[in-house]
Amino acid sequence: MARLLADLEKLCRKRRLAPPSRATVYKLMKNLPGPVYLMEDLPDSVRSAVYNLGPGSRVPGHQVAFYCFNYGDTRALSFAAGMPWLAIYQALRMEGYHEKSRGLVEAAALARGISDGRA
Repeated sequence: MARLLADLEKLCRKRRLAPPSRATVYKLMKNLPGPVYLMEDLPDSVRSAVYNLGPGSRVPGHQVAFYCFNYGDTRALSFAAGMPWLAIYQALRMEGYHEKSRGLVEAAALARGISDGRA
């Protein structure tokens, strides 16, 4: 986040604009559309974790991550941990994790330098 804010500030100053606040960036990221995945394009272990959708379904990345961390095997967890930054950030903010699963998504976020912005 620090690097993102620094890059934004540099770009804004170059264009003679006021840089956005940290809070503004977090608000934007909360609602920014992230990646979308087609069920048939996902690995078998991920499709098994996202168990309640059919093959033609389009699934937002944060939901894929949520299901992988909550219901996935080690291959699904690995897939989720390597997903785009925004998908993990948005998944981190979701409610409904099992206790141990919440720890997994927090550990993956920490390893990637992702904070949920609530602290």
